[in-house]
Amino acid sequence: MCGIVGIISSNEKELSKIATATRTLSKRGPDNRSTEKFKGLSLGHARLSIIDTSIAANQPFKDVTERYTLVFNGEIYNYQELKEELVADGIEFSTSSDTEVLLYLYIKYGSDCLEKLNGFFSFSVFDATENSLFIARDRMGIKPLLYYFDGEQFIFASELKAILAFNIKKEIDKVSLFNYLQFNYIPTHNSIIENIKKLKPGHFIFIKNIDKIEKEIEEELYYEIPTNQEVTLQTNAMNYDKSQEMLRNLLDDAVQKRLVSDVPVGTFLSGGVDSSIISLLAKKHKSDLQTFSIGFKDEPFFDETIYANAVAKKIDTQHHVFSLTNNDLYEDLDNILDYFDEPFADSSAIAVYLLSKRTKEHVTVALSGDGADEMFSGYNKHMAEFKSRHPGIKESMVKMGYPLWSSLPKSRNSKFTNINRQLHKFCLGARLTNKARYWKWASILNEEKANYLLKEELIFNPQRLSDTAFEYKKRKEDLLKHIRRDGDINDVLYTDMKMVLTNDMLRKVDAMSMANSLEVRTPFLDHRLVNFAFSLPTAFKINQDMKKKILQDSFRKELPEEIYKRPKHGFEVPLLSWFRNELRSRIENDLLSDNFIEEQGIFNVTAIKELKKQLFSNNPEDVQATIWALIVFNTWWKKYLQE
Repeated sequence: MCGIVGIISSNEKELSKIATATRTLSKRGPDNRSTEKFKGLSLGHARLSIIDTSIAANQPFKDVTERYTLVFNGEIYNYQELKEELVADGIEFSTSSDTEVLLYLYIKYGSDCLEKLNGFFSFSVFDATENSLFIARDRMGIKPLLYYFDGEQFIFASELKAILAFNIKKEIDKVSLFNYLQFNYIPTHNSIIENIKKLKPGHFIFIKNIDKIEKEIEEELYYEIPTNQEVTLQTNAMNYDKSQEMLRNLLDDAVQKRLVSDVPVGTFLSGGVDSSIISLLAKKHKSDLQTFSIGFKDEPFFDETIYANAVAKKIDTQHHVFSLTNNDLYEDLDNILDYFDEPFADSSAIAVYLLSKRTKEHVTVALSGDGADEMFSGYNKHMAEFKSRHPGIKESMVKMGYPLWSSLPKSRNSKFTNINRQLHKFCLGARLTNKARYWKWASILNEEKANYLLKEELIFNPQRLSDTAFEYKKRKEDLLKHIRRDGDINDVLYTDMKMVLTNDMLRKVDAMSMANSLEVRTPFLDHRLVNFAFSLPTAFKINQDMKKKILQDSFRKELPEEIYKRPKHGFEVPLLSWFRNELRSRIENDLLSDNFIEEQGIFNVTAIKELKKQLFSNNPEDVQATIWALIVFNTWWKKYLQE
C-alpha cells in the first residue's frame, strides 16, 4: 500500500514540486519516499512496505532496460502465479515483489494485463521510448486515483492533497457541493474541485504522447460488473445448495489470497455476519490469527463487542477489544478533520479511524468485510425496498400509521426514536417510483433542503435553468440509470456498488486506514466473487424474513447463532453530545458563526441559524448529520481555499 503522484507539464517550476506533493502522501507510505524526473514529467511514490520490504523494491521502479518506470499503489494477490508465467518467458527478476511482476506484465501485455490482475490498485507506467503514460484503477475502485487536466497540465495522485500541492485553479464544483449536502459525501467520479476527477473503477487512461496531450482526457473501460441475463438464467437453474458451495469456495480462496504478506496480518471483527465470515475463513489458513474490534463504553446502544467476543471464542483467535469512551473518540477529531483533503461527512469514519489506529499497533494489514452488504442486500434500506415492492398486511398497517410516525420524535440516538425514523422514512419512500425512492433513501437531505442551505439557489432557481442545474440532472440520471421500472433488487444493489460502495464505504476505509498507515484488504470484492454474486437471483439474497440469505445460510453451522439474531447497526458516534458541549464554541463562534458564514459567501446565513436553533432545541431529530457536514466542509475550506 502506497501513495503515488505524477505531473505532465512544460513548466519546470511545477515539475520540481513533485517532492512536496509526494510528501503530502507520507501517511500512505511512511517507509520510503522517492521521485523521478523526466523531460516534461515527474513521478513520486510514498511506500508502505508489505511484500518484499527490501529497498530493492522501492519505487519509482524501472525495468532492466530503464525504458519503463512504474509507480504503484496496492497489492496484486496472484502475483506469484503471474511471475511463474513471466519466468517461463525468460524474464529474470531482481526482487520478490509484486511491483516488479506488475511492471513486466504491463511490458508484455500493455493494457490487457489488467484482465490478469487479482488485486486492488492504482498505478502508472511511463514508457520513455514511446513517451507515453498509462494509468489504471482497480475494478471496484478500492484504491483511489484522482486526476487534474486544464488543457496544459495533467496531474494524477492517490489523494487530492497531492494535486493541490501544485499551482492549479481551485474552484468549487457547484454540483459536487450540492451532492455533498444531500449525501454527506460526493457520490460521483467528480470531486469538490472543478477539473479534478476520480478515475472510474475498472477504467484506464492512456496518453500516447505526453508532449501532445489531446484536448480531452478519455477514460477507457476494461471491466464492468456483469449483468448478462444469460449468465443469470444459468445460475437461476442452479440449485441453492450448489450456489452455497460455490460461494464458500470463492470466498475461501479470496481470503487465502489476501493473507499473503511479509508483515503481520489480522482481521477486523465487528461481530456482524460479514466480518465474522472473513475471520472464520482467515483462521483456517492462519492459526495465529489476531482479530480486532471496538466497543463504546458510553454508548451501549451502539456497542456490539458481545457478538465479536462470541465469534472470537468460537473460532479461537487472539482477540483484541478496544473499548472506547466518547472522550477517546473526541481526542482524535482534529486529526481526522485534518486528514480529509475533500469534504467527507460519514461520521462513522471517526470509529474506523480509531479502529485502524489501535489495530496498527499490532499488525500492518487487516482484512475487512466491506462489500458484502452492497452485493448481498445487507442494509435495512434493502429490506424496506423489498417490502415496498412486495407489500403485505404489515406494510399496509405501517402506511396507515404515517400521521403517527410524522408526529413522533425521530433520530438515530435511541432504539425508540430510530424505529420511528425508519417507519416514517418507509412511508415516504413507498409511494415513490423505484428511482425516486432510491434517491430519497440514499439521501440525508432532499433537494429542496440542500438548496436552501446555499447562499444562492445554485441548482434549482425557478427563474432560470442554469448550466449547473442541467449538470446536476445529468449526473443524477447517470447514477440512477441501472434502476429499471421493471427491475428487481439486484438493480438497487448494482447502483449501491457504483455509488455508495465506491464513494462512501471504500473512500472511508481507505482514508481512515491510510491515515494510520494500515492496509485494509476486502475479500468480498474479489472480482470473481462479485461476478458470481451478480449472477444470483434476488430470491437467493433477500425475502420477507431475511437479508443476505445465501451468505448467512452458507456459514450458519460454523458461527454462533446469536450473531444471526442481532439488530444491524453501523458505526455511530455521539455527534449530538459533542455539538452541545465540546464543539459548541467552535460551532457558534467559528465554523458556523454568522460572521464566518457571511464572509465565506457560500451558505445561506438564515438557513444556518435555523439549523443551529434546531440543534440546541429539545427536538433536534437528525440535524447533527447536516451540522457535521458543514463542520467538515468549512474546516476543509479554511485549510485549502481560504485566501
